[in-house]
Amino acid sequence: MSQPQITAMSWIMVAALGVVWGSTFFVIELALPGITPSWLAAYRITFASALTFGIWRFAGGKLFLGPDRPWVVLALIGALSSAIPFILLSWSQTQVTSAFAGVSMAAVALMVLPLAHFFVPGERMTVRRTLGFLIGFVGVFILIGGQFFQSTGAAFETWGRLGCLTAAACYAISSVTMRKLPPVDPIGLSAVTLAFGMVIVVPFAWATEGAPPLPDNKTLFYLAVLGLLPTAGANLLRVLVIRSAGPVFMSLTNYQVPVWSVLLSVIVLNEPWHSSLIWALLLILAGVGLSQYGALRRLFGKANH
Repeated sequence: MSQPQITAMSWIMVAALGVVWGSTFFVIELALPGITPSWLAAYRITFASALTFGIWRFAGGKLFLGPDRPWVVLALIGALSSAIPFILLSWSQTQVTSAFAGVSMAAVALMVLPLAHFFVPGERMTVRRTLGFLIGFVGVFILIGGQFFQSTGAAFETWGRLGCLTAAACYAISSVTMRKLPPVDPIGLSAVTLAFGMVIVVPFAWATEGAPPLPDNKTLFYLAVLGLLPTAGANLLRVLVIRSAGPVFMSLTNYQVPVWSVLLSVIVLNEPWHSSLIWALLLILAGVGLSQYGALRRLFGKANH
């Protein structure tokens, strides 16, 4: 397995993922009144799987680029990167505040750091990298403020919070596992892992919530958006970033999720913004810069030549 290669395109892809995933919780909130949680996850992953699989087949349909055929690992990644977290987050958002969900996604970065240290070559925990991630996490807490500690009063709120954190752990483990795969086609990897996820989610939804409902047109639109952008499109970008730049760099996306969630609320919903937003952004940017100092220095060093 080669060392992580962080390029200008890596930064662009991570920034794009931050915007897309930052809007995901917002769209899920809009879709939930028209559909049950598990079927929301099932429709979302089915849309994404069909689209990604079609693109992959059109591009040639090749998956393995070497002799290894790690089907069991691919199934595990499919479960951890889509099936389990999609189900958990869809249900948990009926029990917890969106602020808690946002912070729990930022925790992915802190979970990836020790996992990558032990299991991924070239991703060791240094003092500077660890300090950078902690500063970024503090920025996320400032951004969310007291909303993080607000209670919804839901009967299963504690389980909802555990569900969010479990989803974050699934994303962290799947990122590290994906980086360790042998050579594979990235589009094929995205398609196959989504297909494995779909095979898990659809029967689960049917068993727990009955036959699939027929959502109204507005809900179908939200489900299609969820399937197209934060699932199919973002999953492919996630695969590309992890396979090239590594899981630690990929985890920077999770600090952006609550930032974009708040910004979109201010811009789209005209919600008031507070000065804490500026301080939070500065801390998050400082944390990213400190943790990725070497990559930034190489990037701008090349740009000056």
